[in-house]
Amino acid sequence: MTARMDKKFAALKAEGRPALVTYFMGGDPDYETSLKIMKALPAAGADVIELGAPFSDPMADGPAIQMAGQRALKGGQTMRKTLQMAREFRKGDDTTPIVIMGYYNPIYVYGVDRFLEDALEAGIDGLIIVDLPAEMDNELCIPARAKDINFIRLTTPTTDDKRLPKVLTNTSGFVYYVSMTGITGSALPDPSKIAGAVQRIKSQTDLPVCVGFGVKTAEHARLIGASADGVVVGTAIVNQVATSLDKDGHASADTVQAVATFVRGLSAGVHAARLAAAE
Repeated sequence: MTARMDKKFAALKAEGRPALVTYFMGGDPDYETSLKIMKALPAAGADVIELGAPFSDPMADGPAIQMAGQRALKGGQTMRKTLQMAREFRKGDDTTPIVIMGYYNPIYVYGVDRFLEDALEAGIDGLIIVDLPAEMDNELCIPARAKDINFIRLTTPTTDDKRLPKVLTNTSGFVYYVSMTGITGSALPDPSKIAGAVQRIKSQTDLPVCVGFGVKTAEHARLIGASADGVVVGTAIVNQVATSLDKDGHASADTVQAVATFVRGLSAGVHAARLAAAE
C-alpha cells in the first residue's frame, strides 16, 4: 500500500508537477452515485483520492461537508459500505492511491484490527484521521503502519517548530498542511505564506507536502501547486454534488458529470502550477 503512494508521488515529481488530491464523501448522495463519482475521478485528472467516511459529529468539517455526511448517513452509508466502494473501484484501477479520511469513532466501533484487515483487502493506501493526535499513535497509527497502510498527519499554521517533529513521527505517504486555522471550506489564505510554511515542513521531512482547506478554483490550485507537492480539494467538489441534486436531494443526470468537469478544471490548474512558479 505504501508502495502505490510512493510510486505516484515519484512519478509526479519526475513529471514536474504537483498532485491533485480530490476528496468526496462516500455515499453522497447515495452509494451508486458516489461510486460512479469515484470511478470518474482519475480520468478527470485526480492523482490521489480521499474517500470521506461519514460521521455524525464531524468537528473539523464546514457546513458543506457536514451536509454531505448527513446525506450519506441518511442514505445508509456505513464504514463497511465505504470499504466496499474502494473494493469496487479497485476492480478497474490498481494504480490510484485511495486514502480514507474521517474520524476515529467509526473505526473504533468497527474494531481496529478488523478495520485494518478489511482496509488492506479493499486496497486502501492511507488514512487521515483528523481527531487522533500524535500522542494517540498506539490507537491506530502504529497498527496501520504495521499493516503497510500509510498514516497521513495534519499540520497547521499553529504547528510550531517544537511541535512539528512530534507530528511528523510515524507519518507516511504525505504530510497534509491545513492552510488555515478553522474548518473546511474557509477562505483561501495568502499563497506566499503557504510557500513559506511548505518549506518549513520540508526542512524536517522528505515526505511530499500537500496543501488543502480553502482551495476552490483552478487558479487557486495553480497558485498553491507552485510551491506544494500536492493540492487537496474537498469542499468545492462536495459543493458540485450538492448543487446538482434535484429538489428532493437525489442525484440528477448531471451529478457525476458536474464533478468530473470541475475536477478537469482543477487538473489543468495543477498542470500549470510549475509554470506559475517559473514566471
